[in-house]
Order: sequence, then C-alpha cells, then structure tokens
Amino acid sequence: MAHDPEVLEKQRSVAERQAALARKHINNYNGKDELENLDKLKDGGEILKEQIQMALTEYRRHNKALFFSSFSGGLEIGFSLLLMGALYTMFHGTMEKPSLEIALAFAYPIGFIFVILGRSELFTEHTNLAVLPVLNGSVRIANLLELWGIIFIGNLMGGYLFSLILAQMGPAMGVVSKESLYYFADKMVQYDWLITLGSAMFAGWLMGLLSWLVTSSKDTISRIIVIILVTTVIGIGGLHHSIVGSIEVFAGMIVDERITIVDYLHFQTFATLGNILGGTVFVAIVKYSHLGNTNLISERFRKRKTGN
Repeated sequence: MAHDPEVLEKQRSVAERQAALARKHINNYNGKDELENLDKLKDGGEILKEQIQMALTEYRRHNKALFFSSFSGGLEIGFSLLLMGALYTMFHGTMEKPSLEIALAFAYPIGFIFVILGRSELFTEHTNLAVLPVLNGSVRIANLLELWGIIFIGNLMGGYLFSLILAQMGPAMGVVSKESLYYFADKMVQYDWLITLGSAMFAGWLMGLLSWLVTSSKDTISRIIVIILVTTVIGIGGLHHSIVGSIEVFAGMIVDERITIVDYLHFQTFATLGNILGGTVFVAIVKYSHLGNTNLISERFRKRKTGN
C-alpha cells in the first residue's frame, strides 16, 4: 500500500485548489470556508472508494514485492511479543495480575503501529480490504485467494524467523524469559476449537474495522491513536490473531516442550478461519451491502418521490 496513487492524487488536488484560491484573490472568509471543506470528515462512500483503490493497487503489485512486504510485516509485528515478553519478565511477581495484564495490553499495539504506518502487508487487514474488489466485480475469487496466500505465507515466514531469534536471544540476554514465552503461547492454545474460532472472529472483525478507520483518518497521529485503541481491545481481550498468535505459539513451542506442534496447528487453523470470517463477513460484506450499491438507493428514492 506504499505510495498509494489515490492518496497522492488527493494531495495534488488539495494543493491545486489552494493555489487557485490564492490566484483568484478571494476574501479571507470565503477562502477559509473553502479550505475547511477540504478537511471535512470523509463519508462512508468515500472511504469505501479509497479502500477499493488501495486493494486494487495491491492486486497489481508483483507477487515477489507482495511477498517481501508480507515477510517484512511478519517480522515487524513480532515486536509486540518482544515488548510484552520484556514487560512480563520485569514485572511478573512484583505487579498485581490485573495491572500487569493492562500493561501487556497496551504493549500489544507496537507491532501493528510498525506494520501499518510502515506500509507492510498484514493478512488480517486484507480479510476486509482485499474482499471489496471481489464484491464490486473488479477481481475474481481466484485472485483473492492468490493474494491471501502470498500475504499469509509471507507473514508466517517472517513471524517464524522472529520467533527463532527471540527464543534464542531473549532468554540469553535476560530480556525475555522462557517463562514469559510459554505464558503467551499457553494463553493461545488452552481453548477448544469453538472458543478459538469465536475469539478469532472477534479479532478479525476488529482488524477489519481498523483497516476501515485508518483509511478514514487524515493524519499520522489520529492513525496511531486508532491503531492503539483497536489493537489494545484485542490484547486485553486475549483474542486470537492468526499472525501475532502464530509468533507467540511458535516461540513457546521452541522454548517449552509442553507446547506441541499439534497445539500450534490447532491454534493456527481455527485462528485463521476465524479471522477470515470476522473481517470478511462483519466488515467487508456488511459495509459493502449498505455503501456499495448507491444506484439501488437512488432508484428507491426516485420511486418514493414519484409515487411509483
């Protein structure tokens, strides 16, 4: 999503309108009013259009570039586990459990900030974003599955590498203990498939909303605030995120034999399915159903107005 042509075009349009106002020597009041209109909140249709254009940009990218962007995203989001592991290692046993859990929840967003603001690819963003061009007929389902597959594999491979590095260096440096890595992994694998699936649906739903809200935001500060608010909910709720959770469980499996490959596969399967369902159904389909068919809305209005 780097160098999004839609964003660049909007910035160019704003600059041209500002220059036009200066050339016409309009009075201060009207000039201010015109410029304020440029900063008005985006409506739902505008956000939907931007999201579709962003998704189409990703579909046009070379698969190799898409993979390495996804691999980078898998590495970067691992810093959430690094920070949470460091906090757990420092304060476990000295801080009351509710206070520690809140601190860990507020550490959870750091990897998402790196990924989203750094324009790397994250699978759970695309459970919403990449579906929209399918819904409006711009791309085929086969294209969607290919895009999902590349991003998902890239994220997992980046996450595996981060897990291997953290599992070796963290305990050796005394920054992240093996106990902390086991703790986070055990939290992800202790539930049966139905609970994991439901939890992951909520996480996918929230990630789809995050993608939508980031697009609606106009500046970096507001985007950071939105990322923190949404992903902190995922962290404090202990919800199952298929990429961060993959790093957590994989790292726990490396350092502690109580976490097995079966535990990992169980988590990864149902967390991924849940994330897809949450982002696709509750965000992409629901949002598109009331914003994507403006012709139907206007036609219904015309019939009501004419009495036909």
